Order: sequence, then C-alpha cells, then structure tokens
Amino acid sequence: MTVDDGLWDVRLAALANVDFRNIFDWTYEQFGAKQALVYANTIMVALDALVDGPTTIGVKERTEIAKGLFTLSIARGGRRGRHFILFRVAGKGRARTIEVLRLLHNAMDLERHVPRSDPPGD
Repeated sequence: MTVDDGLWDVRLAALANVDFRNIFDWTYEQFGAKQALVYANTIMVALDALVDGPTTIGVKERTEIAKGLFTLSIARGGRRGRHFILFRVAGKGRARTIEVLRLLHNAMDLERHVPRSDPPGD
C-alpha cells in the first residue's frame, strides 16, 4: 500500500500483539479452535477498517484519557465482540500511520491499561 492511495498504514505495537495472542489463547481455551479463529477474524476485520484512518466510522476520540488517543470497537458490520482497539495517529503529513497500542476487553478500566508514553514526534 502506498501513501498516495489514501489508505493508512496500520501497525500493532508490541503490547497489542501480546493482547491479540492472549485473546486468541483465552478464546481457544474457553470455546475451542473454531470460535478462536472466528474471533481472531473479527479482530482482523476491525483492524482492517482502520486503513481509512482516524475518521473510520465508529472511532471515538478519548481525550478524557489522553490527548491523541482513539478507540474502535471490534463489534462492527454484524460481527459481535467485547473488545476494542486503542490507537493513536503516529504519522504526520504524508506519513499516515495508525499505531495500535492495545486490544482491550470493554470491561477493563481503560486508564489502567493505557501505555504511558509521549505521542511520537514525526
């Protein structure tokens, strides 16, 4: 994908990768391989939606937590899910990048699980 095609680059931070694996493992243990794959696909569909950037339908800016943070529920397009994507815009100008910080369950206290780091510069 190129910058000129209007799509954003979506990158998972290390903690988001760990979250994804933990969600998959827990779902596998509780509901089996088939459901774990279905739920992993549900997460991937939501992540894929972020190629449209921070104006993707369903994105919420979370300034009450920290400036520049956004969330997107994975429940979309008829798919059910109890997790959301926590992200920030990491690029400026033509370097349009969404940095996925965490994949969190909607019952979690968001403030406790937000990575404490300054937004990237350029």
